Amino acid sequence: MGNANEGSFMTQIDAARAGTVTREMAIVAEKEGLDPEFIREGVAAGRIAIPANIHHASLSPEGVGGGLRTKVNVNLGISGDLADEAEEWKKVEVAFELGAEAIMDLSNSGKTQGFRTRLIEKSSAMIGTVPMYDAIGYLEKALVDITVDDFLRVVRAHAEDGVDFVTIHAGMNRRTIESFRETGRLTNIVSRGGSLIFAWMEATGNENPFYEFYDDVLAILHEHDVTISIGDAMRPGSTFDATDAGQIAELIEIGKLTKRAWDAGVQVMVEGPGHMALDEIAANMKLEKRLCHNAPFYVLGPLVTDIAPGYDHITAAIGGAVAASSGADFLCYVTPAEHLRLPDVNDVREGLVATKIAAHAADIAKGVPGARDCDNLMSDARRRVDWEGMFEQALDPVKARRYFESAPPSTDGTCTMCGKMCAMRTVNTIMDGITIDLGKEL
Repeated sequence: MGNANEGSFMTQIDAARAGTVTREMAIVAEKEGLDPEFIREGVAAGRIAIPANIHHASLSPEGVGGGLRTKVNVNLGISGDLADEAEEWKKVEVAFELGAEAIMDLSNSGKTQGFRTRLIEKSSAMIGTVPMYDAIGYLEKALVDITVDDFLRVVRAHAEDGVDFVTIHAGMNRRTIESFRETGRLTNIVSRGGSLIFAWMEATGNENPFYEFYDDVLAILHEHDVTISIGDAMRPGSTFDATDAGQIAELIEIGKLTKRAWDAGVQVMVEGPGHMALDEIAANMKLEKRLCHNAPFYVLGPLVTDIAPGYDHITAAIGGAVAASSGADFLCYVTPAEHLRLPDVNDVREGLVATKIAAHAADIAKGVPGARDCDNLMSDARRRVDWEGMFEQALDPVKARRYFESAPPSTDGTCTMCGKMCAMRTVNTIMDGITIDLGKEL
């Protein structure tokens, strides 16, 4: 058994194609309860990615892709208006507590490298970034003055720091923008990184630098075994714009870029839509898998309605469950603060739990091995009215215990919802052969 990250410049996909099961592949196989050869074959074919930068020593590797558990990402990071690093570390702790498999540091103000490097040093979860967000602060230049070499320098800095996957909006080229202009949109371009690249292209008259110099980007990523998460700059920001010409034109380009990345020995994930009506989701998942050659699909939501600010963790969880059960492999969480403000710690908790529920529900629907085990244990604990057993299986045991203990029941072994009329208690008593006086008991 070899390790792609020891004494060689082989990436995970290089090693897999050479027939080597790396240490990371073996760990993923053990976590998933699958044969290591299944993982190796998936990585070699590109349908599984194991984002694992050679510099991320604290990483506990995770696999993303076909046949594996749906993974969940948490977004956090320092913003210009709320540059409170201590608050961001509290969010990191919530992500660790609730078992997020990935954290994206979307810091976009000032010198963010210190926070990023400390996060990578501490985190067993895979770390992702969007280098475009960091470019202006890192380079201390106006957007219009940033050169191609500058953009590449920021990508290299993130790779050298140990980032496991980077979002690169390479699919929005001149052809994509032409489709967007010809057909129009209700909400235009809502991707932050995409909008910055669009503005740079308009101001300079140049092609998207990440598209034009894609091979240079891939060379940097290959050197450090960074997975490219090909960003959807043209993702729909409203249900009205879903599955339109701009989105599909970009997806076609992303499919081509996916094969080029694989040819360069770089693992790929493809990012998918943000807002989409419920009846379009399944078709979009199949379309991505078809056009992007079964590359792992990473989706934000999708949000299934546009009218629920303050509750968009729910609109996203609904869409995420449908997306993942229809083929998406990786869900980016959405918090109640979406569209309104930078999320606080409580928002992060609510958003992460909602997304974990969506991912788990999808895994049950997809028949992922072992997905139902914890549900069966929970049901058994409920049958036995074993409260500690229930808390142990709960996705958020802290909240479950707080709710239960906030209203002590007058009858032991029950809760205040049913009290003496608890169905479990009544039937257990009968099934155990104990005679009860129903007149007194009920």
